[in-house]
Amino acid sequence: MSVFRYAGAAALASIAVSAGAQDLVFAPGEDDRFNWGSYEEFASANDLSGQTLSISGPWTGLDDQLFSSVLAYFEEATGATVNYSGSDSFEQDIVISAQAGSAPNIAVFPQPGLAADMAGRGFVAPLDEETAQWVVDNYAAGESFADLATFAGPEGEEAMYGLFYKLDVKSLVWYVPEQFEEMGYEIPETMEDLKALTEQIVEDGGTPWCVGLGSGAATGWPATDWVEDLMLRNNPPEVYDQWVANEIPFDDPAVLTALEDYGWFVRNDDFVQGGSAAAATTDFRDSPSGLFNFPPDCYLHRQASFIPTFFPEGTEVGMDVDFFYFPAYEEKDLGTPVLGAGTLFSITNDSDAARAFIEFLKTPIAHEVWMAQSGFLTSYSEVNPDAYGSDSLRAMGEILTNATTLRFDASDLMPGEIGAGAFWTGMVDYTTGADAETVGAAIQDRWDALK
Repeated sequence: MSVFRYAGAAALASIAVSAGAQDLVFAPGEDDRFNWGSYEEFASANDLSGQTLSISGPWTGLDDQLFSSVLAYFEEATGATVNYSGSDSFEQDIVISAQAGSAPNIAVFPQPGLAADMAGRGFVAPLDEETAQWVVDNYAAGESFADLATFAGPEGEEAMYGLFYKLDVKSLVWYVPEQFEEMGYEIPETMEDLKALTEQIVEDGGTPWCVGLGSGAATGWPATDWVEDLMLRNNPPEVYDQWVANEIPFDDPAVLTALEDYGWFVRNDDFVQGGSAAAATTDFRDSPSGLFNFPPDCYLHRQASFIPTFFPEGTEVGMDVDFFYFPAYEEKDLGTPVLGAGTLFSITNDSDAARAFIEFLKTPIAHEVWMAQSGFLTSYSEVNPDAYGSDSLRAMGEILTNATTLRFDASDLMPGEIGAGAFWTGMVDYTTGADAETVGAAIQDRWDALK
């Protein structure tokens, strides 16, 4: 057995009580930040003694341990035994096991597109309409999450085929507070403000942005995130959805506007450390390093919530470096859209325990236990934000809960040859000088060739 420790308050770090196969990180009722009432209510309604629940997903290492700490509460509440299997090749494994008739009860999909494909082939069980409405009512941008999990089944009928849990935020800009304070810069509240700040930094003799598109065979993907964020800031969400579904082409004016908006930031050599050519070849893992030099090589870096992994050793988020929401245009009045990613829990081998586990994920405690440790964000509006293990996680969580629209990474939803191929290479071409119309048309030609 292992006890997984809370990384925050020392008072909670020592709380652990035995729960059979695993240990509970937080003793029920010991801390009023957690909604223990939801745990007790769920436990009283679910007796699964003697039943086994199998779950497969992409989490290994620390994430496996953190997820297992959540599973311990489900086991303790229900008497069921949970077997979780994590794999770096989950996407291949789940298809093989489903085709062989040996799928786990629950599959944790990091990409909704794969879940949609399997739902269409009859390998995923639909959730009930009550759960679909629950998502709309209880998640910030709940309609977005319900839509993202709604697919056509084998007979063409549409239903919600999964519940989102554990999210990531991509709509972030990183900066060094000390550098901002020294220069008298303020956090921009709108895209208009962000563009004005970009120009002001140049006027002051500095370089605004660090950008790196390099990622080995995946070079170009960071630029796709820029374009996806700017699609949501220049167009209503339904246009974004049409783009993802290829109902409007890559050279549609709506897409070209987002491409050219990205170009406003990155194709101006004065705006980017080393110029746009350097941006295309700089490894994304190395690109934020300029923030930490003195004087800084750049003041701003747009990247997702995972990027602190690549900051200099010992960097403390919230002190040495911080972030703000990649803002929306005030003049376009499109609310506060957020680009994100997340995991979708779907039933791939139906059972009473599988259905009960989906109900468990609808309890605040199932979220708060992981929130209080590390690396977990949620859009569930009923959780206590004070449960987050750090101020930075809490601030990211607020970005999610304040979102009026949330959309999943578009390239992850497109066919692999496009989202993980032509879109990547096209963005490198555009960054280094190709015009938007040519790039958009070339990507669309590749998509048309798949038909």
